[in-house]
Amino acid sequence: MITPEVLFVCVHNAGRSQMAAALLDHHAAGRVTVRSAGSAPAESINPAVVEVIAELGLDLSREFPKPLTTEAVHAADVVVTMGCGDACPVFPGKRYLDWQLDDPAGQDADAVRRIRDEIDRRVRALLAELLPG
Repeated sequence: MITPEVLFVCVHNAGRSQMAAALLDHHAAGRVTVRSAGSAPAESINPAVVEVIAELGLDLSREFPKPLTTEAVHAADVVVTMGCGDACPVFPGKRYLDWQLDDPAGQDADAVRRIRDEIDRRVRALLAELLPG
């Protein structure tokens, strides 16, 4: 069986895409290759994002924002965009999903938890599609 590859993309790769990648990687348990990137990467991951992901036992402390590359998009089976607009390259034959989610930047921990929980719901649904049964 070929391992599906998912790329999560947002502008700064400091919040939504990092949470989505951590959650999918956790739930997939090695059955999906997961990457994240940003069209304009920030210097570091949002501390509130690190905090609320840690509440689930997941560690983002060693992660960092990564730039979006054409190669990463080309390698992915599914590209999930989260507010990067026209900065995301589009390749024919790829599956694209656009998740409209609030940006955790500048939000308090309670707001970031709500965003995390919505991302988790969507990640679980995506995983069920990628790996049915």
